[in-house]
Amino acid sequence: MWELWFYLCGMYFKASGRTNPVTKKYDSYYRLVESYRNETGRICHRTILNVGYLDDELTPEQLNVIARTLTDMYQRKQSIFPQNDPLISKWIAELWGKIVGGKRLDLTVYDPNNRMVNADTLNHSNVREMGAEWMCYNTWQQLDLDKVLIDNGFSEHDVQLAQTQVISRAVNPASELATARWIHENSAVMELTGYDPEKMNKDRLYKSALKLSSVKEKLEHHLSQKTNELFDIQDKIMLYDLTNTYFEGEKRNSTLAKYGRSKEKRSDCKLVVLALVVNIFGFIKHSSVHEGNFSDCKDIEKVINSLDYATGTNKPVVVLDAGIATKENLAIIRSKGYHYLCVSRTKLKNYVFDPSRMVVYLETKSKKEVVLKKILNPEYTDYCLEITSEMKAKKEQGMKTQFETRYEDELSKIRASLTKKGGVKLSDKVNQRIGRAKQKYPSAQGRYDIQLSYDEKNKTVTELVWTKIEKKDKDTTDNLGKYFVRTSMDMKDEVIVWNVYNTIREIESTFRTLKTDLDLRPIYHKKDESTIAHLNLGLLAYWLVNTIRRQLKRSGINHSWTEIVRIGSTQKVITTTGYNKAGKEIVVRKCSEPDTKLKALQIALKIKHRPFTKLKSVVHKPKLKNLATPINRELLSG
Repeated sequence: MWELWFYLCGMYFKASGRTNPVTKKYDSYYRLVESYRNETGRICHRTILNVGYLDDELTPEQLNVIARTLTDMYQRKQSIFPQNDPLISKWIAELWGKIVGGKRLDLTVYDPNNRMVNADTLNHSNVREMGAEWMCYNTWQQLDLDKVLIDNGFSEHDVQLAQTQVISRAVNPASELATARWIHENSAVMELTGYDPEKMNKDRLYKSALKLSSVKEKLEHHLSQKTNELFDIQDKIMLYDLTNTYFEGEKRNSTLAKYGRSKEKRSDCKLVVLALVVNIFGFIKHSSVHEGNFSDCKDIEKVINSLDYATGTNKPVVVLDAGIATKENLAIIRSKGYHYLCVSRTKLKNYVFDPSRMVVYLETKSKKEVVLKKILNPEYTDYCLEITSEMKAKKEQGMKTQFETRYEDELSKIRASLTKKGGVKLSDKVNQRIGRAKQKYPSAQGRYDIQLSYDEKNKTVTELVWTKIEKKDKDTTDNLGKYFVRTSMDMKDEVIVWNVYNTIREIESTFRTLKTDLDLRPIYHKKDESTIAHLNLGLLAYWLVNTIRRQLKRSGINHSWTEIVRIGSTQKVITTTGYNKAGKEIVVRKCSEPDTKLKALQIALKIKHRPFTKLKSVVHKPKLKNLATPINRELLSG
C-alpha cells in the first residue's frame, strides 16, 4: 500500500494504492478528506467523500485547485480568479453535488447569520507569551539543530523536548521545576515545538539536559561551522579566557566543586570553572568545565588542540588575558603554529621607545585619550606596545586614593588604641594588627614607612608614626593607566595591535550574558553530571541568544538580551470563545499583532510577524445531561 496527500486549506485529496477491480491494475484510489480542529484544540481528519478511481487524468496541481475551490464554497468565500478549466469545473460541480445531496457537510456552519457571535458570551482565556519564543524557535530552525540531534540518536519526541527546553532556558532561565511550571502556565513554546503538554515535567527536563550534554562536542562543532556560514565569518582571531560560578550547598561528594578565587567575591562557596574560546563575534569555538581551584595557566594545550579541530588549516591569532599568558603557555601556542597577543603579566622595565616609530594618539568612543608607543625590551623578542589610557589612569587613581585612605584609617585606629584605657599596647599585638592591615591592603602598604617607639620595660608600643615614601608613590602615580601588550606577530601598525587587543572585550561580554541574562549562577545541582548538563544548557541557549543579537546588530539594533525578551513578551496568544445565533460555540485561538518595537526586531530577523493568524473550531453547544433518577430530578427542580 502507498499513500499520497494533496493538501490545501481545509479539504484535500488523499490517494492510496489499490488494485482497480475493473482494469485489474494497481491504481490510485482517492478520498476527499477534511482537516478540522476539535473542541480540545487537536487537529483531526475525516473522510467527506470516497471519490474512487478517477476516469480523468488529473495532476496534483489540478487536484489542489479542486480541493481549494470546494473549501471556499463550503466556507462561502468568493474566489477572485474565475475557473476556466472545463475539466476542473466538471469535477467541482460533480463533487459539490455529492456533498450537498449526501449532506456530507453541515452547510449552516458558515452561514453569515450563524457566524454572528453574541458579544455578551465572549470569554478570553489561556493567554500565553509568544514573541521571544517565536524568535528563538526560528533561530533554532536557522541553525539546523534538529538534523544534528536526529543524526545522533534523538527521536522526534526527544528533539521537540530539547527544543522546548533550550528555548525556555533562553527566554526564562530557571530550575527544571520552575521551567516546567513556566512552560505550562506562562509560555506558548509548546505550541511552536509541538511537544505534548501532558508529558512536560521536571523529570523529563532533567533527562533531556543530560542527553544534550552527551552530544556537546558534536553540537559545538556543528554550531561553530553553521554560524560561520550564516555570517560569513573567517576565524582569524580567537579569544580565550576563564570564569567561575559558585554553588549553593556543601557539595561534599563533588569532584568539581572546590574552593578557589571567586570572581563574584563568594569566597564562602565552592566553585566550578568554565573555560571558553570565542571568536570576535562571540560565537563559541571551545568550552570545557574544570574544578573550582583550576588555574588560569593550565590546560592550554587541550584548548589549542580544540582550535585545530574547529578551524582546520586556518591558524588564527589567539588573544589571551594576562592570567593565562605565562611563558610556558605562550611557548605551547607558538609550537602549535599559532600567533598570540596578550597583556604582559608584569610591568616591563628597562625598556626604550623605538625611535623608528611615531607615538600614536587615539580618542576612544567615550572621548578619552589613549597613547600607543612601540618599545624595545632586551628581555623579549616579541613586538611590545606601551599603552597609556586616560580613563584607566583615572580609575586607578581613584582606587589608589581609596586604598591609601582605608590603609591610613586602619593605622589611625591602631595609633588611637595606644593611648586608650584598655587599648592594645603590647608590641606583639600591635605588630599583629599592623600585619593584618598590610595584608588587607597589599597595593597600598608598600608605599608607606612605619616607625614604632617602644617601652622596653613594659614591652609596649608608645607611639606609631607613618610617612609616605615619595619615590615609590611617584613611580606608582607615573605608571597609572599604563599597561603593556605583547604579540608574536611582526606588526607594522600600532593601531591594529590596539584594535586586536580590544576584541578581548567580546569574551567579557559573553561571560556577562551567560551569568546575568542566562542566569548561569549560582548552581544548585548536587551531582557533577547535572552541573555539567546545567552549564551546557546555558551555552546552548547562548547560541540562540548570540545568533539573534548578531543579526539585530547588522540592522543597527544593539539591545541587550533582557531588553529583547521584554519587547518580545508584549506579543501574546489568546483563546476567545463565544456562542453564535445557532447556539454553537465558536473557539478562536489567535496571536496578537506585534507592536512597533517588536515588529522592527522581526523585520531585522526576517521572520513572520505572527506564528499563525487564527485557529478556529466550531463546537455544538452541549446538551443538558439527563439526570440519573426521578428523585434527583425532583430535588433539583424543587
